[in-house]
Amino acid sequence: MNKIRNLALLTLAILTFSVSDVSAQNFSSDKSARAVEQKVFKEINKLPYYGVFDHIAFSYNNGTVTLYGKVANAINRKSAERSVRDIPGVTNIVNNIEILPLGSFDNSIRRQALREFANKGLYRYLWEPNPSVRIIVDRGHVTLEGYVANRGDANLMNILANGVSGTFSVTNNLVVGRDNAR
Repeated sequence: MNKIRNLALLTLAILTFSVSDVSAQNFSSDKSARAVEQKVFKEINKLPYYGVFDHIAFSYNNGTVTLYGKVANAINRKSAERSVRDIPGVTNIVNNIEILPLGSFDNSIRRQALREFANKGLYRYLWEPNPSVRIIVDRGHVTLEGYVANRGDANLMNILANGVSGTFSVTNNLVVGRDNAR
């Protein structure tokens, strides 16, 4: 009977040690993944031509960074890929960033939306470098990305963007509160 009890205690001790070792590995890998994500975020925001009319987002999974979003300047697509390539922990990059079509129609909507936001006191969200709100215009369809301080600012931006001449639709992806956006 003692042998069975000792064997059961030994088995329990081994299982307990194994489970704690696995959870410690998961915690350290989560911590290193967060560190890589923070570095990728910083590198993207340091791009020299990354402005209010561009939006680049990413996901990180087991060494693979997937870039996605839309940029008005073609340089930003390649620069984003180059900037994250040398980050320790990044083994593969999938670049799904779309380049927005060139055209005076979309440029006119961009400028007018920017002017409307600034005239209504929302310019604090548009300061460069690294504005908290991004205005993406794709063939007359406006998408607002980023974060604002309160629901009223998000609603006002949505109303103003809908009022811009030539706008077909507005998708409001603004997040209220900075902590929720990251």
